[in-house]
Amino acid sequence: MKVAISLPDALFLMAEQLAASLNKPRSQLYSDALAAYLRQHGAHDITRRLNQVYSKQNSALDPALARAQYSILPDETW
Repeated sequence: MKVAISLPDALFLMAEQLAASLNKPRSQLYSDALAAYLRQHGAHDITRRLNQVYSKQNSALDPALARAQYSILPDETW
């Protein structure tokens, strides 16, 4: 798919320099950058949704379960 976008001159020049230094076509650089951006924001969306769930529901361990888990840990000094 071909897309036309507008970029500030300085950003375009920096992207051109990076693409050249990576020996990568401009289209591939922009595609990789957009994919990374979308992955990052997808992770933020997951975190946002989990925060919504746990803001409404207590996520703390039951005290009896916490004691049981702690009691089976070896007594080690770090």
